[in-house]
Amino acid sequence: MAEKGLKHIAFDLGAESGRAVVGWLEDGKLKMEELHRFPTQGLLVRGTLRWNVYRFYEAILEALRKYAAQYGGHLDSIGVDTWGLDYGLLDDTGDLLELPYHYRDARTAGTDRLVDSRLGNRRVYEITGI
Repeated sequence: MAEKGLKHIAFDLGAESGRAVVGWLEDGKLKMEELHRFPTQGLLVRGTLRWNVYRFYEAILEALRKYAAQYGGHLDSIGVDTWGLDYGLLDDTGDLLELPYHYRDARTAGTDRLVDSRLGNRRVYEITGI
């Protein structure tokens, strides 16, 4: 990879795996290299499916260490793409209260039909865009 130019890293977190991709412009063309790939599967905790977000954090740090070793310490931007279904609850100091539920956890079974019966798919789209 050419040492000149801006360097960017993107993290793509999916339901089964995550990856880190480095991107840069070279001779006016976008170049990309996958730097790191890691599993993101759910974690079974007391009968519920959760996201092990601490494992994601470790994997992101590992990717950044790989970037530093391979390309040096300077990085111009970081982007993160995830799914928009799940959330984590924080306390008043910003600490995570518990591991977030995975969207594939059984507790959500049937909620799509319930919301559709109360609001309708069209109204849900108007409110959320999805």
